[in-house]
Amino acid sequence: MKNLISVSNPVKESEYGKILFSDVLVTNKRNLFMGRKWRTHDIRMVLWFLFIHLLALLAPFTFTWGAFWAATFTYTLFGSCGLSVSYHRNLAHRSFKLPKWLEYTFAYIGLLSIQRDPIFWVSMHRYHHQYVDSEKDPHSPIFGFWFSHMSWLFDNGYIFEKGVAGTLGYHGTFLVNSVCHIWGSHVWNTGDLSKNNWWVALLSFGEGWHNNHHAFEYSARHGLEWWQIDVGWYIIRFLEVVGLATNVKLPSKDHKLKMSFASLNKFE
Repeated sequence: MKNLISVSNPVKESEYGKILFSDVLVTNKRNLFMGRKWRTHDIRMVLWFLFIHLLALLAPFTFTWGAFWAATFTYTLFGSCGLSVSYHRNLAHRSFKLPKWLEYTFAYIGLLSIQRDPIFWVSMHRYHHQYVDSEKDPHSPIFGFWFSHMSWLFDNGYIFEKGVAGTLGYHGTFLVNSVCHIWGSHVWNTGDLSKNNWWVALLSFGEGWHNNHHAFEYSARHGLEWWQIDVGWYIIRFLEVVGLATNVKLPSKDHKLKMSFASLNKFE
């Protein structure tokens, strides 16, 4: 059974306070730099992140339109087909089926995004759903925004304790882990802190409709309303039309009714 935080019954005030402009309480702190054991993997991760961010800062001084369009193309390809469609919706949640040759191709594109191998990514994500927004969640905001966003990756010991990322590509994923559990709209009765955030959805090809996703984990479509832009779903829908994607899962009307706040109020 999931160890969930009740949104309607928040925990008592914490000595660490709330995350700015949100109702999320920071109930614990983890020292990520001092007073902890640094493993070789942790040092490599920190050096890698410093390296790619320094390269990103140099980009304006070496700007060419060719480089700009190459970066745009790779970010879109890796983020949509690799992470959103393959790693997340196909491998982690099995929201649809693909021919093995196409499943492996998309997974390889995901691997090129440098967010580690599919087994690691999928296992961490499933663990997140199992213990969402609890102390067992690998990147819960109850430890603070920056921990939830990316700092958890710098402590391999922490990752092992819980059961077991180009620069824009990293943060597109990280924003879903952090921002979409702190700021946005909570439209479904999921019993956790997940939020729908439109600007994260634009940056992450539909992944920002995160409250929708937590309400219907199995759904291949995250932007459930016509105005909720979801590039990942458009790709899956195209693959379905041409006969490559099968067994595409979507939430039923009954399930939507069950997860709505209107349904909750009806039985109170």
